[in-house]
This record gives sequence, structure tokens and C-alpha cells, in this order.
Amino acid sequence: QLQLVESGVGLVQPGGSLRLSCAASGRTLGYSAIGWFRQAPGKEREGVSCISRRGGSTNYADSVKGRFTISRDNAKNTAYLQMNSLKPEDTAIYYCAAVRTLGDYCSAHDYEYDFWGQGTQVTVSS
Repeated sequence: QLQLVESGVGLVQPGGSLRLSCAASGRTLGYSAIGWFRQAPGKEREGVSCISRRGGSTNYADSVKGRFTISRDNAKNTAYLQMNSLKPEDTAIYYCAAVRTLGDYCSAHDYEYDFWGQGTQVTVSS
């Protein structure tokens, strides 16, 4: 079983930056695509970004394009989400998820992911 743990919880002012980490254990992350999702109070969970198993393919929600950057370090069994120019509407619980894939692609759909972290709170407020 693959276990995922997010870290990087924080309170950030608008315009600030925060990096989230997703550390995997139990098995290697290198065979899996990684997705970042978020859920704000009263809203449905939405896809933020994803990265393929070798990092050759990435995808971003329109709302975060140009501000967020997803990356991974398979040697460290860890994925990251660098968030810049944060806005109050970015406030949410952020989850990382993983799914084993055969090719170098990733999906923006949460139902395609098998393993999930517990989530970490990100609050953007002055």
C-alpha cells in the first residue's frame, strides 16, 4: 500500500507563497502519477494540478496557471506544489493523490486516483 502525507500547512497573506510537499511511503512513487486537489468549505473538491510518473507531463487548472508549479523528486519519493501569488480564494484543504500508470501521463479527475493523503489546510488571509 502507498501512504501519502502532505505537509506545508500555513497561514499566508495574499500575494505570498507556500510550498506543499507530498511524501510517499510503502512503495516507490516513481510508477505513479500525482495529483493535487483542493476543497474549500461548502464547495466540491477540484483538481489543481497533476504530474506524470516521470514528470514529462503536467496539467494545471485555469485558476492556478502561472501561479502554481507542480514538481516531483522520485529519488526522494516526494512531490511538491509551489504556490505563488496566493489569493484568498486559494484557501482550502489541499490533498495529494497517486495512481499507478503505465505511461507518462496524468489525469485531472479525482476518481482516477487510488491513494490519498489526509490533506493539509492552506489559508490565505490578511
